[in-house]
Amino acid sequence: MTDATPPRGTARQWLSNAAIHSLLAVLLALPYRWRVPLCGWVVSRVVSPLARWPGRIRANLALTLPALTEAEIRQMIRDVPDNIGRTVIEIYSGAEFIDRATRLPLTGPGVPALEAALRDKRPAILATGHFGNYDAVRAALIARGYPLGALYRPMSNPWFNRHYVRAIGTIGQPLFERGRRGMAQMLKHLKSGGMLGILPDQRINSGVMLHFFGVEAKTALSTAEMALKYDAVLIPTYAIRQPDGLSFQIVVDAPIAPATPEAMSQALNDSLEQVIRRNPSQWLWVHRRWR
Repeated sequence: MTDATPPRGTARQWLSNAAIHSLLAVLLALPYRWRVPLCGWVVSRVVSPLARWPGRIRANLALTLPALTEAEIRQMIRDVPDNIGRTVIEIYSGAEFIDRATRLPLTGPGVPALEAALRDKRPAILATGHFGNYDAVRAALIARGYPLGALYRPMSNPWFNRHYVRAIGTIGQPLFERGRRGMAQMLKHLKSGGMLGILPDQRINSGVMLHFFGVEAKTALSTAEMALKYDAVLIPTYAIRQPDGLSFQIVVDAPIAPATPEAMSQALNDSLEQVIRRNPSQWLWVHRRWR
């Protein structure tokens, strides 16, 4: 769907997008250092209760982190939506967000492998999760000349999806829409020595049962399978939000060693789990990951 093509959706979707678009316009008129925490507060205190996220967060935490106290759970119920709100407005902030992200140094044991892949034009898959702000990684690497594309899932609301794709496209290209055509473009990019950013931390019905936080969760094997098929180095990469709420640490973890798709996918789950345990409020606990 191009910008010239009128979206097709319901009246409710149109009204929902109108409200979101108006809020974004107001926030984007504010200085960056104000708009980011304000959007976090709005999502945490207004959007989250309306969307019934607190109950979903509680259920996921009870399943995976049962030792948390009631006070810690309440803090997570506030902080998780706050990070979501900050992430959304950062993505929509375009040049201001990109400028901040491009000044972030690359840290972690996987940096030499990432640099070698760029130098040798070897395919690479950077696996992250709905954690911190995953697009900070993309902005930081694209600005340094890394040919990093991204696979995305279109939003169900066609009006929202239109400006959302524009926003993530501003951060960097190429983008590949999930689907047959997008997958073909993505594989062509990867086979030519390109790099791909992917978020394999959602429940996939066709996946296999692997462990995540000690609980079985359906996990896609496709990321590991692509890495093996196209001889791509598979590197977990994260953008960890810092205490100021505005900046990030870009961490490039050690590459996942080639093995079976199941073993590699479990290693990705383990890597993400370790990062989340150190920064629990930065993961999207509203996911139905263990449904």
